[in-house]
Amino acid sequence: MKKPFHNLVVDHMTFLVEPRLYPVTYALFRIVFGCAPEDIIYNKRRTWPGEREEKSMTFAARLGRYDEGQAAVNQSIIAVVQPTEPAKQSSHVREILKNRGGSAHWQHIALRTPDLLGFHKYALERGVNFITPILKDADEDLIQVFSGEWTLPGARPTGIFFEFVQRDPSPELLKKIGADRQAFFRDKTFLGLYQEKESEYQSGKVRPFIDEDLFSRVEKTLAGKPVWEVGEPELSQVENAMLEYAKSRAGATSRR
Repeated sequence: MKKPFHNLVVDHMTFLVEPRLYPVTYALFRIVFGCAPEDIIYNKRRTWPGEREEKSMTFAARLGRYDEGQAAVNQSIIAVVQPTEPAKQSSHVREILKNRGGSAHWQHIALRTPDLLGFHKYALERGVNFITPILKDADEDLIQVFSGEWTLPGARPTGIFFEFVQRDPSPELLKKIGADRQAFFRDKTFLGLYQEKESEYQSGKVRPFIDEDLFSRVEKTLAGKPVWEVGEPELSQVENAMLEYAKSRAGATSRR
């Protein structure tokens, strides 16, 4: 059954572009999409070691906003990111663009839920991988978590993952989480996630959305059926396989 925390709606998206396209994208957002100066939520800049010139790593633009009801959540935001590292330095953004063969690609979509803790627990119990703990920002009334990448077993990293967020959590919920205080659409969160992905790509071990073993179990359970033949019995078998896998993985971890 669909749970209340399954009421997932798009909160914001991240868009990767080649450096040559980056300033053009900014101009198009400002002119074509009508983004005023106050709609540029941030513009994160950095000077890399050995370089003198400051570069823009990312900017976030608010494309639209509805003032009815909760104005803070009734808005469309896109964060645009370019690879700014020196040519001889590794860059997961540059690698993602190269691997996917294009000058622009969507990286992640942030889905907003009314109950992040409930969804997070539900997903973990079904074997979903997350690359961060649940982060919180009391000032922004926001909590968030980032998933592993959506990819085939043994394939090159896709750079595509999900972020899950909850806005306006209660003070009691923020206290219950107990994670280090983080910021949203500010330096600390962006650089933290950026470094997390960079470390994954440098290590060659990019965490998938679900483990390869679980992927194989799900694939085997579906037995090659076309999606129009996948019904509730098959989905129930898949979910049971996911629950059993996550439970066994948790047991193995606790015994270490």
